[in-house]
Amino acid sequence: MLNYEKMSKITIYTDGAAKGNPGNGGYGVVMQSGKYEKELSEGFKLTTNNRMELLSVIVALESIKKVPSEVEIFSDSKYVVDAVEKGWVFNWEKKSFAKKKNEDLWRRFLIIYRKHNVKFNWVKGHAGNELNERCDQLAVAAAESNDLRIDEGYENKNQEELF
Repeated sequence: MLNYEKMSKITIYTDGAAKGNPGNGGYGVVMQSGKYEKELSEGFKLTTNNRMELLSVIVALESIKKVPSEVEIFSDSKYVVDAVEKGWVFNWEKKSFAKKKNEDLWRRFLIIYRKHNVKFNWVKGHAGNELNERCDQLAVAAAESNDLRIDEGYENKNQEELF
């Protein structure tokens, strides 16, 4: 049972980007708690926008040191926000993610999601929200960087489908 009375309150903004879909991509995160703020970003050689949107949330939640924490996430991804807030991901899980994309990331998400009290909020992208815009800048810069990682879950899944 989570002890909500002693939880830290953390606000997280997330965004993902892909140059081509699939293409090189990246995520950006801004985390705030009290007077503290932290930014995270990383780029990948071949991935999709939805994977980066979801990975941004996962990485943010995984970076929280105090478990459990009360977390409010702001994302411009209807894919991520609706999947959680409308309960779709829990139905996908019950059906072993049959014919669902990004199973690896959704499984990883559910593990960390269940350790915190998380609320999602959808924000319109590219609409002047300062922290959403900052996440977009971080995601795009990561996608365009020279230090791109391999999105193993994406590339391995696509290799399997070739045979």
